Amino acid sequence: MKAKIIAAVLLTLFILAHPAKCEESFRRGLFVSVIQEPPVLSCREDIYKLVAFAKKYHIRTLFVQIYYANKAWFPSQIADRAPYDECVKSVSEDPMALLIREARLAGIEVHAWVNMLSLCANKDAPLLKKYGPGILTRNLKGKRSIDDYKIDNQYFLEPGDPRVRQYLLDIVGEILKAYPDLDGIQFDYIRYPDKDPEYGYTKMNMERFKKTTGNATIDECSQTWKDWKSAQVTELLEALIGRTREFRKDIRISATGCMPYSRALFEAYQNWPSWINNGLIDFVTVMSYSPYPDEFERSISNAKGRVVDFKKVNIALGAYRLIRLPGIFRREYEICKGAGAGGYVIFHYGSLLEDPALSECLATH
Repeated sequence: MKAKIIAAVLLTLFILAHPAKCEESFRRGLFVSVIQEPPVLSCREDIYKLVAFAKKYHIRTLFVQIYYANKAWFPSQIADRAPYDECVKSVSEDPMALLIREARLAGIEVHAWVNMLSLCANKDAPLLKKYGPGILTRNLKGKRSIDDYKIDNQYFLEPGDPRVRQYLLDIVGEILKAYPDLDGIQFDYIRYPDKDPEYGYTKMNMERFKKTTGNATIDECSQTWKDWKSAQVTELLEALIGRTREFRKDIRISATGCMPYSRALFEAYQNWPSWINNGLIDFVTVMSYSPYPDEFERSISNAKGRVVDFKKVNIALGAYRLIRLPGIFRREYEICKGAGAGGYVIFHYGSLLEDPALSECLATH
């Protein structure tokens, strides 16, 4: 009997010292964006405050934006690293490494959040200067200046361009080399633009399509052309995953998904349910940012019916659209909790700071 008691005590001590990474560890996440002013990574004190905030509100995962608009908040040799260099000066060390270290001490995971195919409105992006506008996806309308390539005020890279793919693979390699202790990486903007979705008409992409399919012409209404564009998006993700696994076999890999599902599939050519159902990635964070709870709930319900395992879906909650609307935020928060997903992620930290009433919704649950 005495031996059994000792064994039970030792087992309990082991469990306490080595807590299991259970499903609950992904129940609550937070996007930390560089678009908030000032960016968290630019100030040591703000990094400490972020970790304290996450701990206070039981946030288990931080999705930290470190690559955006071809700008790097990490020691890149190919992207515009001016933001990183400025942060290092003010923090006196690599700010992302500091955040990872502090978060780990608090039991919080850090995932690198990287924007892949969008350059935002950055016409001075090093990638664009290197290759020119030929790497930007386009429709068949005339292009007299670089501004004519903008889609929804952004420059979108062509996912079917091998030069784009290699560049993004190199970016991922730089991130993983710089931060071997990352818990995960989330690929954002793995898609075509969804605004007037007649894109993909770059010279290189069309040449590849014709050579691969044997089609001498391209018909926008052709299912073959649509399937090709969808395949380019998925192939890019597969390549990014392959590069990630070269560095880390154990890291959590995820991607963001457009919502509603019809928008993702028919406009952005992003078949994210297949990424889950085929076991390509660990989870998808679906971006459902409707400020109308009924519409928000319908969108989530529709997504749920598209995947075999809804536990591999995180629901993103758009706090940025609900500032000064804590009642709606609370309602959508409750919808997230009851949906049966693997977790929910709030977009974004800066919005919670701007309206503390939103954070209080988290404090009471």
